[in-house]
Amino acid sequence: MTRTKHFTTVDIALAGVFSALWATLSLTLGRLSFVWFRLPILCDFAAFLTLLLVTWATGKFGIASLVGILGSLIVLLFNPSPHIIGFAASAVLFDVLMLANRHRLNAEVRNMAIAALMTAISAYFAGLVIGIFFMGKPLDGTTLQWALTVWGGWHLIGGVIGIVTALPIIVILEKAHVGKIKNA
Repeated sequence: MTRTKHFTTVDIALAGVFSALWATLSLTLGRLSFVWFRLPILCDFAAFLTLLLVTWATGKFGIASLVGILGSLIVLLFNPSPHIIGFAASAVLFDVLMLANRHRLNAEVRNMAIAALMTAISAYFAGLVIGIFFMGKPLDGTTLQWALTVWGGWHLIGGVIGIVTALPIIVILEKAHVGKIKNA
């Protein structure tokens, strides 16, 4: 009986590399945007740029969740702020939503449109979770309204910046036929 592996050694290695990228971008750009502007825009950019690229590289369910969870744990080691749990949750949601596309992410317009929509939903979700549970506000209608409008909106903008950055990179990599890593 032949057993097939869902995750190959290359998939695990890519999960490690992209988890490190997630953490590095979050701890540098994400932290800077929050300190300078009190806005989470580059936190979402860091998360969703990474998730889109790892999904393109592997095309497998579970890797984006793994990257989000590992990257968040690394960030927690250096910056013990529980808001990162919202980003880990949004990575799991992103992974589940990408099942609509069978984790296919390439230069085709349909695949990119689905990936962009799933990223936008996940980024907004991160804003809701963080805004409701981790911003130190009382759990009431005002906080919910603020999370649904202001905080969710800022996270959505960060996710869109991640989309606008990642998708051209993927198109360039596809046109350059950099697909060997996917087939390893």
